Amino acid sequence: MFAECFKNVRSTCPLIHNITNYVTVNDCANMVLACGASPIMADDAAEVEDITTICGGLNINIGTLNSRTITSMLLAGKKANLLGHPVVLDPVGAGASQLRTDTANRLLREVKFTVIRGNISEIKTLASGAGTTKGVDADVTDKVTEENLDSAVAFAKAFAARTGAVVAITGAIDIVADAHKAYCIRNGHPMMSSITGTGCQLSALTAAFVTANPGQPLEAAAAAVCAMGLAGEIAHSRLSPLDGNSTYRNYIIDAVYNMTPAQLEEGATYEVR
Repeated sequence: MFAECFKNVRSTCPLIHNITNYVTVNDCANMVLACGASPIMADDAAEVEDITTICGGLNINIGTLNSRTITSMLLAGKKANLLGHPVVLDPVGAGASQLRTDTANRLLREVKFTVIRGNISEIKTLASGAGTTKGVDADVTDKVTEENLDSAVAFAKAFAARTGAVVAITGAIDIVADAHKAYCIRNGHPMMSSITGTGCQLSALTAAFVTANPGQPLEAAAAAVCAMGLAGEIAHSRLSPLDGNSTYRNYIIDAVYNMTPAQLEEGATYEVR
């Protein structure tokens, strides 16, 4: 199933519009290219509707939020909805400031999202206003563990039911859920948290996967999360003692570029709940 999702990305080469943050914009573009899709990075309100029209999917990331791009995100999101295009939301740092929280909630009210992807703190903030953050990272008190996995899955399913979106909560254990079914994914490596933007890259990757697999948003999102985690494992195995997080970032992108659908299917580590 995941192999088929990946094959569809490579065979259709969807064009993905990314309104993302300037810290990771280059890495996101390269990640979209690595998986076999094509990126456009445009965030001016004067053109986002036109750009969204020619693209197949939209990725909205509030990582370096400013008042100029809030308008752009809303315009692009509503245009994508009108066209029936999938839309991914990455609510980076929701809970860290009132502006971020208010903007993420406004986007949820005014735009229909196919996937909402964030860490547990960000998703809890959107769901109940109760998440805590450490800047744009999840707070340790919100960590998903084996002990609280059942309750975290129930929470993800409930939020998915409320929003109508697939909810992807990423961390040491990833949860990708709709209202009825959840994938608990254990791919990845702890060193991925030492790189700025692995979550941003994953959201861009997710947009490519869901765009290439219409009608299968849950499976496509889960495949993207598994692919990113597997890339983290493969990349880490290549590191030498002199390599650090910069090399690791490049190796992750390379791992996605070189990954085959069969490798993804074989290397994906998950259970369904």
